[in-house]
Amino acid sequence: MKRRTWIKLAAAAATLSLAGAAAAQATYPDRPIRLIVPFPPGGTSDVVGRIFAEALAKQIGQPVVVENRGGAGGTVGSRAVASAAPDGYTLLLGTSSTNGTNPAVYKNLPYDAVKDFTPVTQIIRVPGVIVVNKNFPAKDYASFTALIKGAPGKYSYASSGNGGATHMAMEYYKSLSGLDMMHVPYRGTGPALNDVIAGQVPILWDTAASSMAHIQSGSLRPIVVAAKSRLPQLPDVPTFAEVGLPDYDAEMWNGLLAPAGLPKDVLAKLNDASRKALADKDVQAKYAGVGAYVVADKPEAFAAMIQDDVAKWKKVADFAHISAE
Repeated sequence: MKRRTWIKLAAAAATLSLAGAAAAQATYPDRPIRLIVPFPPGGTSDVVGRIFAEALAKQIGQPVVVENRGGAGGTVGSRAVASAAPDGYTLLLGTSSTNGTNPAVYKNLPYDAVKDFTPVTQIIRVPGVIVVNKNFPAKDYASFTALIKGAPGKYSYASSGNGGATHMAMEYYKSLSGLDMMHVPYRGTGPALNDVIAGQVPILWDTAASSMAHIQSGSLRPIVVAAKSRLPQLPDVPTFAEVGLPDYDAEMWNGLLAPAGLPKDVLAKLNDASRKALADKDVQAKYAGVGAYVVADKPEAFAAMIQDDVAKWKKVADFAHISAE
């Protein structure tokens, strides 16, 4: 075959391939979409993911199937999405752990939290709260800080585990406040919460959703909330900004991510469908029921937030010498 003829055939094949890809993108989605939740069933991320999957399916016109792929603090499922084809059919329910704290505490993280993903939209944010055992001497934030400052290293706080989001959130607070407290790691929020309620450890940083029932029953006392404004359920509890720490931002988040290289038109469709899904009042009510509020931002805003989050938690990990390995 002459070289000129071969070149023409190759060019024609490339044109057909591009046309086929364009047609595939134009009809996206034409089959079910997988939403990988990188944690086991039953947890907060699983609940958030299933609410979102059902709502997105109604808007996108195809089933959105939740697949739980837990392990190693969310790294197993996140890696699976990072290495998947960027065609919009494999998506990740990203979290403030998988794409926030994990890059700071895992030295050999099997994915790049920024470069290996296409941010689609931030779904929700979950306020946090510092709580203490009901018999703890401090009754409010002023007496809490005075007590801790008066006895550096005497008091301890529980977390869901070394290098976990609640551990990082508390160390972030310590770095800004100058308070000295000992860390007691547990294997999960449940055991940590139980021991603080029982008085084995006096202090805990937790999501408001997880602690709210215990606060309302009187088993725990809220000291300060990590939120943009005071929570309706806790109108007398100040925010970190109100107590003099306006730079403290440790709300937990969940967002929709795709593999890096997602075509722009597919990204636009996913973002538009996601934001319409999240605008539904019933969906917002379901998220409010687990202590969260909807964000539904544009990809650019979500990408900037992730970059800021990764940088923030790396500083915290360096300050507290935290490593999960």
